[in-house]
Amino acid sequence: MSCSRAILCILFPPLAVLDKGCGTVVIVLLLTICGWVPGVIGALVVNNRDRK
Repeated sequence: MSCSRAILCILFPPLAVLDKGCGTVVIVLLLTICGWVPGVIGALVVNNRDRK
Protein backbone atom coordinates (compact mmCIF):
# COMPACT_ATOMS: atom_id res chain seq x y z
CA MET A 1 0.00 0.00 0.00
CA SER A 2 1.37 3.38 -0.96
CA CYS A 3 1.65 6.32 1.38
CA SER A 4 -0.97 8.29 -0.53
CA ARG A 5 -3.42 5.38 -0.26
CA ALA A 6 -2.84 5.20 3.51
CA ILE A 7 -3.52 8.94 3.85
CA LEU A 8 -6.67 8.52 1.76
CA CYS A 9 -7.75 5.68 4.09
CA ILE A 10 -7.45 8.04 7.03
CA LEU A 11 -9.11 11.08 5.44
CA PHE A 12 -11.95 9.45 3.47
CA PRO A 13 -12.13 5.66 3.87
CA PRO A 14 -14.82 4.85 1.23
CA LEU A 15 -12.86 6.63 -1.48
CA ALA A 16 -9.75 4.61 -0.64
CA VAL A 17 -11.51 1.30 -1.38
CA LEU A 18 -13.36 2.48 -4.49
CA ASP A 19 -11.36 0.18 -6.79
CA LYS A 20 -11.96 -2.92 -4.62
CA GLY A 21 -15.59 -3.46 -5.61
CA CYS A 22 -19.09 -2.27 -4.81
CA GLY A 23 -19.63 -4.51 -1.78
CA THR A 24 -16.43 -3.38 -0.14
CA VAL A 25 -17.30 0.27 -0.67
CA VAL A 26 -20.72 -0.25 0.91
CA ILE A 27 -19.26 -2.05 3.93
CA VAL A 28 -16.61 0.61 4.52
CA LEU A 29 -19.22 3.34 4.02
CA LEU A 30 -21.47 1.75 6.65
CA LEU A 31 -18.54 1.42 9.04
CA THR A 32 -17.68 5.08 8.45
CA ILE A 33 -21.27 6.12 9.14
CA CYS A 34 -21.18 4.16 12.41
CA GLY A 35 -17.99 5.92 13.37
CA TRP A 36 -14.93 7.33 11.71
CA VAL A 37 -12.47 4.98 13.44
CA PRO A 38 -14.18 1.72 12.33
CA GLY A 39 -14.27 3.06 8.77
CA VAL A 40 -10.56 3.85 8.83
CA ILE A 41 -9.72 0.43 10.26
CA GLY A 42 -11.88 -1.28 7.66
CA ALA A 43 -10.28 0.64 4.80
CA LEU A 44 -6.78 -0.10 6.07
CA VAL A 45 -7.56 -3.81 6.41
CA VAL A 46 -9.03 -4.00 2.90
CA ASN A 47 -6.08 -2.16 1.36
CA ASN A 48 -3.49 -4.26 3.20
CA ARG A 49 -5.05 -7.52 2.06
CA ASP A 50 -3.03 -9.11 -0.75
CA ARG A 51 -4.91 -9.87 -3.97
CA LYS A 52 -3.27 -12.81 -5.73
